[in-house]
Amino acid sequence: MDQNKAEILAINGLSFVVENEKCLAEYLNLSGTSLEHLKSCITNPNSMNTTLGSIIDFLLQNEAYLIEFSESQNIGPNEIVKARRFFPGAIEYM
Repeated sequence: MDQNKAEILAINGLSFVVENEKCLAEYLNLSGTSLEHLKSCITNPNSMNTTLGSIIDFLLQNEAYLIEFSESQNIGPNEIVKARRFFPGAIEYM
């Protein structure tokens, strides 16, 4: 996993969340943000990576969405865990 692959995976995760109305509503509720703010963050280079990291966090916190997204991408959930370390707020585990 490298930075480019992590960004692509996170952007695909964002698309997955936005395309599922229930998933999007849960993300917005948990993150405490609005759809307008999400759109603003994604188009702002200064906040885009933080937002992408939060999308990965959201997927990692919900097993059903994590599995559904992983299967849609033909990857294991562990690849999403690996991608998370490339975004702000990541915790390194030994």
